[in-house]
Amino acid sequence: METSVTPTHCPYCALQCGMNLTPAAGGGVTVSERVDFPVNRGALCGKGRTAPALLSPALRLTEPLVRRDGVLVPVTWEEALDRVAEGLTRTRTEHGPDACGVFGGGGLTNEKAYALGKFARVVLGTSQIDYNGRFCMSSAAAAGNKAFGIDRGLPFPMEDIPKTGCVILVGSNLAETMPPALRYLTELKENGGTLIVIDPRRTRTAEQADLHLAPRPGTDLALALGLLHLVVSQGRTDEAFIEERTSGWEETRAAAMAHWPEYVERITGVPVPQLREAVRMFCAPANAMVLTARGPEQQSKGTDTVGAWINLCLATGRSGRPYSGYGCLTGQGNGQGGREHGQKADQLPGYRKLTDPEARRHVAGVWGVDPDSLPGPGLSAYELLDALGSDIRSLLLMGSNPVVSAPRAAHIQQRLESLDFLAVADVVLSETAALADVVLPVTQWAEETGTTTNLEGRVLLRRQAVSPPDGVRSDLYVLHQLAARAGVEKGFPVEPEEVFEELRRASAGGIADYSGITYRRLAEENGVFWPCPAQDDQPDGNRSQAAAHPGSPRLFLDRFATEDGRARFAPVTYRPIAEEPDAEYPVLLTTGRVVAQYQSGAQTRRVDELNAAAPGPFVELHPRLAARLGAGEGDAIAVVSRRGRAVAPARITTAIRPDTVFMPFHWPGEGRANTLTNPALDPTSRMPEFKACAVRLETVLP
Repeated sequence: METSVTPTHCPYCALQCGMNLTPAAGGGVTVSERVDFPVNRGALCGKGRTAPALLSPALRLTEPLVRRDGVLVPVTWEEALDRVAEGLTRTRTEHGPDACGVFGGGGLTNEKAYALGKFARVVLGTSQIDYNGRFCMSSAAAAGNKAFGIDRGLPFPMEDIPKTGCVILVGSNLAETMPPALRYLTELKENGGTLIVIDPRRTRTAEQADLHLAPRPGTDLALALGLLHLVVSQGRTDEAFIEERTSGWEETRAAAMAHWPEYVERITGVPVPQLREAVRMFCAPANAMVLTARGPEQQSKGTDTVGAWINLCLATGRSGRPYSGYGCLTGQGNGQGGREHGQKADQLPGYRKLTDPEARRHVAGVWGVDPDSLPGPGLSAYELLDALGSDIRSLLLMGSNPVVSAPRAAHIQQRLESLDFLAVADVVLSETAALADVVLPVTQWAEETGTTTNLEGRVLLRRQAVSPPDGVRSDLYVLHQLAARAGVEKGFPVEPEEVFEELRRASAGGIADYSGITYRRLAEENGVFWPCPAQDDQPDGNRSQAAAHPGSPRLFLDRFATEDGRARFAPVTYRPIAEEPDAEYPVLLTTGRVVAQYQSGAQTRRVDELNAAAPGPFVELHPRLAARLGAGEGDAIAVVSRRGRAVAPARITTAIRPDTVFMPFHWPGEGRANTLTNPALDPTSRMPEFKACAVRLETVLP
């Protein structure tokens, strides 16, 4: 039996932990530590250790399915692809290109994301493409672009975190969402640094903190402004840094001074002494960082909220220097690369703007099409899903499960059901795939080669370790075949490295420049940080003698990526959530994850070990709230919002605020948390407000 070891990366979160895969007797692979990869240094969470379970044919799709008489039945690949091509062509002919929608996922490799965006714009000619990464870190991306001129989750490698003096972690339960990353916070404290965690719940991560602030959900913006107010009033600003490396400070300072500590305490519920202590801890050491996650970002004011935390870094000189700065902890496995190369509604490969004439000219040149033929920006993710069945009549969906993951999920399920035609390419029969007219079984992480970009901006090579089942094909094969059926014979290769070579050319000169990155370099160097331009020609024109660009692990040390090289402050003011509690809906709901499940659970809910650890949804509530309701531990609780009703067992704990309940969002059906969530959108990022909405609680009779 072949016993070769394949070094690769986990299929789940944005850490993209390194692991080794070895063929197992009877098929599949076994996972072992890969200590040479610097991000996780061999550590894996339960999801990573059990990832090979999904390679079992018993747990995944192994043949195409087509709906006949209301039932999905197995068919040949030729019939399934013909059906998809016919459905999309019919819609284009009868209703125009923009009646065809494309929806992608933050778990797709860079090659797939690139090919999907190209397919939408070149083959279908539609502007209506977006992806579920819009639900992940789009607010942080928008704020980062405004402030720094670039959007990369972390502007420094993870290894820098333990070397700073203080970390403010905002809205992240790192111990459960990215367990191997918790060691960086442990090492921070071992090195004498301090940790401040901001979360409405006392999570496993918050238990590690030197200071835990528990604000009311949706008030992170007021909290950041209150801290900046104290920084100014206590004379803790870095005036030299502000003068030399920033712009917009006067307006930002004035906005912050309107948020005095007592006012912020009334909004957030965080006592003034804790606000003062947070400022002292953050400003005491020479270096400090602010790291945000979905808590402050998944709000209808998420861009402003992240901007306010960036302001705190800039005002104190905690940016643009070693071991300091603002960073976003990206969630999905390729949430970073997934939007850099074309599956986001307003972007072309290389993080180019779709509205930029020069960007259109460059990418169209690589694609061999007229720049004027490229459609303009389309609808954002939720708006695209909301338009299904009306403006958008057919949808090609790859690697996403919006029936569970989208806000106001029952409504989105109805929109999906109203489509003229739905095709889904996925590894498993997700709740969304179960609604499709055609389901295409595609390869997954260990069955294919491709690149991803982790939360540090480190481009990585996932390597194929096993062959897929006979009835399974790659997403690149699907796009190649559909393009050919539409008369586009060239431009959609099936081999991932060939796609990546074109991606390099398309990204060249863009913000996310991958042109100096090759599969060989990724294998030899354990990943390369973008931007990484292609090497320059030597004076004699001998490119082979040119030194390769080393990549960019640390950004902003000399200048920011704005036109003038200065970081831009964001003058923002507090505003409430879109839906405040009232007499009818008096409680706040916030949502999140648990350690044993991942995203919509489409994959992890099929793994016995993970289900044993987290078998189903629950409602976490404070004992005082439970007593008012007359509910005991494990009692069925109905959580009702203006959008629907979910039922799950009570989990009573003092680790949550008395005015707030928490539900994880991994499950469909009666306990689906996203039945309740509010699709109110951030005006800039178009991020829905997953993290705060008004609900009421009801006991459910047995």
